[in-house]
Amino acid sequence: MGFGMGIDKGGKDAMTMKAFKEWVLRNLDADQDGKITKDELAEAVRRRGEWFPVLKAWKGIRSADSNRNGVVDDIEITNLVEFAQKHFGIMIIS
Repeated sequence: MGFGMGIDKGGKDAMTMKAFKEWVLRNLDADQDGKITKDELAEAVRRRGEWFPVLKAWKGIRSADSNRNGVVDDIEITNLVEFAQKHFGIMIIS
């Protein structure tokens, strides 16, 4: 079950990459600065009721942050797809 922001595809919310980027900024970027921090990602994981949200967020940021500045910038949001599929029940369609 996802956040209810796309088309239901067998328990997953399906959306395009453009819609995914908009969804990330709308639902994860708490301070609306265009960057996703470990704390923002951990809060989203926590809201889903998953265990160890800080550890999962740290791993998600580490895998998505290609320039290693500690946040996921606008150009790196596409790197969060795998994390979103695993933890938020989102499927990207073309």
